[in-house]
Amino acid sequence: MLASVTVRAPAKVNLALGVGPLRPDGYHGLATVFHAVGLYDDLVATPLPEGSGLQLVVEGEGAGLVPLDGSNLAARAVQALVPHGASTDVSLTIRKGIPVAGGMAGGSADAAAALVASDALFDLGLGRDRLLEIAATLGSDVPFALHGGTAIGSDRGTNLTTALVRGTYHWVFVLAEEGLSTPLVYREFDRLHEGVTPIGEPVVPAALMAALRAGDAVALGKALHNDLQRPAVTLRPHLAQVLSIGHEYGALGGVVSGSGPTCAFLARDDAHSVDLAVAFTASGVCRTVRRATGPVPGARVVDQRVDT
Repeated sequence: MLASVTVRAPAKVNLALGVGPLRPDGYHGLATVFHAVGLYDDLVATPLPEGSGLQLVVEGEGAGLVPLDGSNLAARAVQALVPHGASTDVSLTIRKGIPVAGGMAGGSADAAAALVASDALFDLGLGRDRLLEIAATLGSDVPFALHGGTAIGSDRGTNLTTALVRGTYHWVFVLAEEGLSTPLVYREFDRLHEGVTPIGEPVVPAALMAALRAGDAVALGKALHNDLQRPAVTLRPHLAQVLSIGHEYGALGGVVSGSGPTCAFLARDDAHSVDLAVAFTASGVCRTVRRATGPVPGARVVDQRVDT
Protein backbone atom coordinates (compact mmCIF):
# COMPACT_ATOMS: atom_id res chain seq x y z
CA MET A 1 0.00 0.00 0.00
CA LEU A 2 1.16 3.55 -0.67
CA ALA A 3 2.44 5.46 2.34
CA SER A 4 1.66 8.86 0.79
CA VAL A 5 0.70 10.53 -2.47
CA THR A 6 1.53 14.11 -3.44
CA VAL A 7 -0.59 15.79 -6.11
CA ARG A 8 0.03 19.19 -7.67
CA ALA A 9 -2.91 21.19 -9.05
CA PRO A 10 -2.81 24.53 -10.91
CA ALA A 11 -4.58 27.85 -10.62
CA LYS A 12 -6.78 29.06 -13.46
CA VAL A 13 -7.60 32.30 -15.17
CA ASN A 14 -10.73 32.82 -17.25
CA LEU A 15 -9.60 34.25 -20.58
CA ALA A 16 -13.25 34.84 -21.35
CA LEU A 17 -16.18 34.56 -18.97
CA GLY A 18 -19.66 35.10 -20.33
CA VAL A 19 -22.49 34.90 -17.79
CA GLY A 20 -26.07 34.07 -18.72
CA PRO A 21 -29.32 34.73 -16.84
CA LEU A 22 -30.04 33.18 -13.46
CA ARG A 23 -31.54 29.72 -13.97
CA PRO A 24 -34.26 27.98 -11.95
CA ASP A 25 -31.58 25.76 -10.34
CA GLY A 26 -29.94 28.87 -8.85
CA TYR A 27 -26.93 28.87 -11.18
CA HIS A 28 -26.00 31.08 -14.10
CA GLY A 29 -25.22 29.51 -17.45
CA LEU A 30 -21.61 30.15 -18.43
CA ALA A 31 -19.56 30.27 -21.59
CA THR A 32 -15.95 30.47 -20.53
CA VAL A 33 -12.41 29.74 -21.63
CA PHE A 34 -10.35 28.29 -18.79
CA HIS A 35 -6.55 28.56 -18.87
CA ALA A 36 -4.37 26.75 -16.32
CA VAL A 37 -1.32 28.68 -15.10
CA GLY A 38 1.79 27.77 -13.15
CA LEU A 39 0.72 28.74 -9.66
CA TYR A 40 0.14 25.55 -7.69
CA ASP A 41 -1.25 23.99 -4.56
CA ASP A 42 0.38 20.73 -3.45
CA LEU A 43 -1.71 18.19 -1.53
CA VAL A 44 -0.15 15.32 0.39
CA ALA A 45 -2.49 12.45 1.28
CA THR A 46 -1.43 9.91 3.92
CA PRO A 47 -3.54 6.98 5.19
CA LEU A 48 -4.32 6.89 8.91
CA PRO A 49 -5.29 4.02 11.24
CA GLU A 50 -8.93 2.96 11.08
CA GLY A 51 -11.19 5.26 13.08
CA SER A 52 -8.87 8.25 12.94
CA GLY A 53 -11.13 10.23 10.63
CA LEU A 54 -10.09 12.89 8.17
CA GLN A 55 -7.35 15.25 9.35
CA LEU A 56 -6.78 18.45 7.39
CA VAL A 57 -3.77 20.78 7.59
CA VAL A 58 -3.29 23.89 5.44
CA GLU A 59 0.03 25.67 5.12
CA GLY A 60 1.22 28.78 3.28
CA GLU A 61 -0.03 32.30 2.63
CA GLY A 62 -3.72 32.70 3.45
CA ALA A 63 -3.91 29.33 5.19
CA GLY A 64 -5.89 30.85 8.06
CA LEU A 65 -8.71 31.73 5.67
CA VAL A 66 -9.20 28.14 4.48
CA PRO A 67 -11.95 26.20 6.32
CA LEU A 68 -10.84 23.03 8.09
CA ASP A 69 -14.30 21.52 8.54
CA GLY A 70 -16.58 19.53 6.26
CA SER A 71 -17.13 22.55 4.00
CA ASN A 72 -13.55 22.31 2.73
CA LEU A 73 -13.66 21.20 -0.90
CA ALA A 74 -10.77 18.78 -0.52
CA ALA A 75 -12.54 17.10 2.40
CA ARG A 76 -15.75 16.94 0.36
CA ALA A 77 -13.82 15.35 -2.50
CA VAL A 78 -12.63 12.53 -0.24
CA GLN A 79 -16.18 12.00 1.00
CA ALA A 80 -17.42 11.82 -2.59
CA LEU A 81 -15.09 8.88 -3.24
CA VAL A 82 -16.17 6.82 -0.22
CA PRO A 83 -18.85 4.97 -2.26
CA HIS A 84 -16.05 4.00 -4.66
CA GLY A 85 -13.82 2.51 -1.98
CA ALA A 86 -11.93 5.48 -0.53
CA SER A 87 -11.50 5.89 3.22
CA THR A 88 -11.96 9.01 5.30
CA ASP A 89 -9.19 7.80 7.60
CA VAL A 90 -6.69 9.99 5.86
CA SER A 91 -4.49 13.03 6.48
CA LEU A 92 -4.53 15.80 3.89
CA THR A 93 -1.81 18.46 4.02
CA ILE A 94 -2.40 21.33 1.58
CA ARG A 95 0.49 23.65 0.77
CA LYS A 96 -1.00 26.81 -0.70
CA GLY A 97 0.66 28.47 -3.65
CA ILE A 98 -2.59 29.67 -5.24
CA PRO A 99 -4.01 32.90 -3.79
CA VAL A 100 -6.85 32.28 -1.33
CA ALA A 101 -10.18 33.93 -2.29
CA GLY A 102 -8.48 35.40 -5.34
CA GLY A 103 -10.72 34.21 -8.16
CA MET A 104 -8.12 31.65 -9.28
CA ALA A 105 -9.94 28.50 -8.07
CA GLY A 106 -7.55 27.47 -5.31
CA GLY A 107 -10.25 25.56 -3.44
CA SER A 108 -11.26 23.78 -6.63
CA ALA A 109 -7.63 22.88 -7.29
CA ASP A 110 -7.46 21.33 -3.81
CA ALA A 111 -10.60 19.29 -4.52
CA ALA A 112 -9.17 18.05 -7.80
CA ALA A 113 -5.92 17.17 -6.06
CA ALA A 114 -7.82 15.25 -3.36
CA LEU A 115 -9.69 13.25 -6.02
CA VAL A 116 -6.48 12.29 -7.81
CA ALA A 117 -4.64 11.55 -4.55
CA SER A 118 -7.45 9.38 -3.15
CA ASP A 119 -7.78 7.49 -6.43
CA ALA A 120 -4.07 6.62 -6.25
CA LEU A 121 -3.79 6.12 -2.48
CA PHE A 122 -6.69 3.66 -2.26
CA ASP A 123 -6.09 2.12 -5.71
CA LEU A 124 -9.63 2.94 -6.87
CA GLY A 125 -8.82 2.78 -10.59
CA LEU A 126 -11.56 5.26 -11.48
CA GLY A 127 -9.80 6.95 -14.40
CA ARG A 128 -10.03 10.58 -15.50
CA ASP A 129 -13.48 10.42 -17.11
CA ARG A 130 -15.14 9.11 -13.94
CA LEU A 131 -13.18 11.56 -11.79
CA LEU A 132 -14.37 14.41 -14.01
CA GLU A 133 -17.99 13.33 -13.45
CA ILE A 134 -17.47 13.31 -9.69
CA ALA A 135 -15.60 16.62 -9.85
CA ALA A 136 -18.65 18.25 -11.49
CA THR A 137 -20.72 17.46 -8.38
CA LEU A 138 -18.27 19.40 -6.20
CA GLY A 139 -18.08 22.75 -7.97
CA SER A 140 -18.01 24.57 -11.28
CA ASP A 141 -14.21 24.90 -11.45
CA VAL A 142 -13.23 21.47 -10.12
CA PRO A 143 -13.42 19.58 -13.44
CA PHE A 144 -11.10 22.08 -15.11
CA ALA A 145 -8.57 21.79 -12.28
CA LEU A 146 -8.42 18.11 -13.24
CA HIS A 147 -8.39 18.82 -16.97
CA GLY A 148 -5.80 21.61 -17.10
CA GLY A 149 -4.42 23.17 -20.26
CA THR A 150 -6.93 25.44 -21.96
CA ALA A 151 -10.58 24.45 -22.36
CA ILE A 152 -13.98 25.85 -23.21
CA GLY A 153 -16.47 25.44 -20.37
CA SER A 154 -20.25 25.49 -20.79
CA ASP A 155 -23.35 24.92 -18.65
CA ARG A 156 -21.98 25.79 -15.16
CA GLY A 157 -18.45 25.56 -16.57
CA THR A 158 -18.42 21.81 -15.88
CA ASN A 159 -18.81 20.67 -19.50
CA LEU A 160 -15.33 20.94 -20.98
CA THR A 161 -13.97 20.91 -24.51
CA THR A 162 -10.22 21.03 -25.01
CA ALA A 163 -9.14 24.15 -26.91
CA LEU A 164 -6.48 24.22 -29.61
CA VAL A 165 -3.70 26.50 -28.36
CA ARG A 166 -0.31 27.39 -29.76
CA GLY A 167 2.48 28.88 -27.71
CA THR A 168 3.12 29.75 -24.09
CA TYR A 169 1.67 32.87 -22.52
CA HIS A 170 3.28 35.02 -19.83
CA TRP A 171 1.05 36.35 -17.05
CA VAL A 172 1.31 38.78 -14.17
CA PHE A 173 -1.22 38.39 -11.37
CA VAL A 174 -1.88 41.33 -9.09
CA LEU A 175 -3.29 40.25 -5.73
CA ALA A 176 -5.53 42.48 -3.63
CA GLU A 177 -5.43 43.04 0.11
CA GLU A 178 -8.76 41.29 0.68
CA GLY A 179 -10.74 38.60 -1.10
CA LEU A 180 -14.10 38.74 -2.81
CA SER A 181 -16.98 36.34 -2.24
CA THR A 182 -18.04 34.64 -5.48
CA PRO A 183 -21.75 34.54 -4.49
CA LEU A 184 -21.57 38.25 -3.64
CA VAL A 185 -20.14 39.08 -7.07
CA TYR A 186 -22.87 37.09 -8.81
CA ARG A 187 -25.53 38.84 -6.74
CA GLU A 188 -24.05 42.18 -7.78
CA PHE A 189 -24.09 41.00 -11.41
CA ASP A 190 -27.83 40.27 -11.07
CA ARG A 191 -28.45 43.61 -9.34
CA LEU A 192 -26.67 45.58 -12.07
CA HIS A 193 -28.80 43.90 -14.73
CA GLU A 194 -32.10 44.13 -12.87
CA GLY A 195 -34.63 46.17 -14.83
CA VAL A 196 -32.35 46.70 -17.83
CA THR A 197 -31.90 44.80 -21.08
CA PRO A 198 -32.43 41.07 -20.44
CA ILE A 199 -29.26 39.00 -20.19
CA GLY A 200 -28.68 36.90 -23.29
CA GLU A 201 -27.17 33.45 -23.52
CA PRO A 202 -23.38 33.70 -23.22
CA VAL A 203 -21.00 32.84 -26.05
CA VAL A 204 -17.25 32.38 -26.34
CA PRO A 205 -15.65 35.22 -28.34
CA ALA A 206 -14.55 33.99 -31.78
CA ALA A 207 -11.66 36.46 -31.81
CA LEU A 208 -10.24 34.98 -28.62
CA MET A 209 -10.35 31.42 -29.95
CA ALA A 210 -8.70 32.54 -33.19
CA ALA A 211 -5.92 34.23 -31.21
CA LEU A 212 -5.26 31.04 -29.23
CA ARG A 213 -5.17 28.91 -32.36
CA ALA A 214 -2.70 31.33 -33.96
CA GLY A 215 -0.57 31.75 -30.83
CA ASP A 216 -1.10 35.51 -31.18
CA ALA A 217 -0.54 37.08 -27.75
CA VAL A 218 -1.36 40.59 -28.96
CA ALA A 219 -4.74 39.51 -30.32
CA LEU A 220 -5.40 37.43 -27.20
CA GLY A 221 -4.75 40.44 -24.97
CA LYS A 222 -7.30 42.49 -26.89
CA ALA A 223 -9.91 39.71 -26.68
CA LEU A 224 -9.79 39.07 -22.90
CA HIS A 225 -13.27 39.52 -21.43
CA ASN A 226 -15.11 38.92 -18.16
CA ASP A 227 -18.79 39.67 -17.54
CA LEU A 228 -18.06 39.61 -13.79
CA GLN A 229 -15.50 42.39 -14.07
CA ARG A 230 -18.04 45.20 -13.77
CA PRO A 231 -19.67 43.84 -10.58
CA ALA A 232 -16.23 43.06 -9.10
CA VAL A 233 -15.07 46.62 -9.78
CA THR A 234 -18.33 47.99 -8.35
CA LEU A 235 -17.66 46.11 -5.12
CA ARG A 236 -13.91 46.90 -5.11
CA PRO A 237 -13.50 50.25 -6.95
CA HIS A 238 -9.70 50.22 -6.57
CA LEU A 239 -9.59 47.39 -9.14
CA ALA A 240 -10.24 50.02 -11.82
CA GLN A 241 -6.96 51.68 -10.85
CA VAL A 242 -5.12 48.36 -11.00
CA LEU A 243 -6.44 47.69 -14.50
CA SER A 244 -5.51 51.21 -15.57
CA ILE A 245 -1.92 50.79 -14.36
CA GLY A 246 -1.59 47.59 -16.38
CA HIS A 247 -2.66 49.45 -19.51
CA GLU A 248 -0.28 52.31 -18.71
CA TYR A 249 2.69 49.95 -18.45
CA GLY A 250 2.00 48.21 -21.73
CA ALA A 251 0.23 45.00 -20.78
CA LEU A 252 -1.22 43.34 -23.88
CA GLY A 253 -4.46 43.01 -21.96
CA GLY A 254 -5.83 42.91 -18.45
CA VAL A 255 -8.88 41.36 -16.85
CA VAL A 256 -10.30 40.59 -13.44
CA SER A 257 -9.72 36.87 -12.90
CA GLY A 258 -12.99 35.02 -12.40
CA SER A 259 -14.99 36.66 -9.63
CA GLY A 260 -11.92 38.61 -8.49
CA PRO A 261 -10.29 40.39 -6.89
CA THR A 262 -7.06 39.19 -8.54
CA CYS A 263 -6.30 40.94 -11.83
CA ALA A 264 -4.49 39.09 -14.62
CA PHE A 265 -2.28 40.85 -17.15
CA LEU A 266 -0.84 39.35 -20.30
CA ALA A 267 2.78 40.25 -21.06
CA ARG A 268 4.67 40.10 -24.33
CA ASP A 269 7.34 37.75 -22.98
CA ASP A 270 9.18 36.81 -19.79
CA ALA A 271 11.22 40.05 -19.66
CA HIS A 272 8.07 42.14 -20.07
CA SER A 273 6.36 40.18 -17.29
CA VAL A 274 9.25 41.10 -14.97
CA ASP A 275 8.87 44.78 -15.92
CA LEU A 276 5.13 44.66 -15.25
CA ALA A 277 5.64 42.93 -11.91
CA VAL A 278 8.16 45.57 -10.83
CA ALA A 279 5.82 48.39 -11.91
CA PHE A 280 2.90 46.97 -9.92
CA THR A 281 5.05 46.32 -6.87
CA ALA A 282 6.29 49.91 -6.93
CA SER A 283 2.78 51.32 -7.45
CA GLY A 284 1.56 50.34 -3.99
CA VAL A 285 -1.90 49.38 -5.29
CA CYS A 286 -1.69 45.71 -4.39
CA ARG A 287 -0.68 43.24 -1.71
CA THR A 288 1.71 41.25 -3.87
CA VAL A 289 2.42 40.22 -7.45
CA ARG A 290 2.95 36.77 -8.95
CA ARG A 291 4.25 35.76 -12.38
CA ALA A 292 3.33 32.53 -14.15
CA THR A 293 3.07 30.96 -17.58
CA GLY A 294 0.31 28.93 -19.17
CA PRO A 295 -1.09 26.63 -20.23
CA VAL A 296 0.04 23.93 -17.79
CA PRO A 297 -1.31 20.43 -17.01
CA GLY A 298 -4.15 19.74 -14.59
CA ALA A 299 -3.94 17.94 -11.24
CA ARG A 300 -1.34 15.18 -11.36
CA VAL A 301 0.68 12.94 -9.07
CA VAL A 302 4.17 14.32 -8.54
CA ASP A 303 5.35 11.94 -5.80
CA GLN A 304 4.23 8.69 -4.22
CA ARG A 305 5.90 6.64 -1.53
CA VAL A 306 5.46 2.98 -0.78
CA ASP A 307 4.94 1.65 2.74
CA THR A 308 7.94 -0.52 3.53
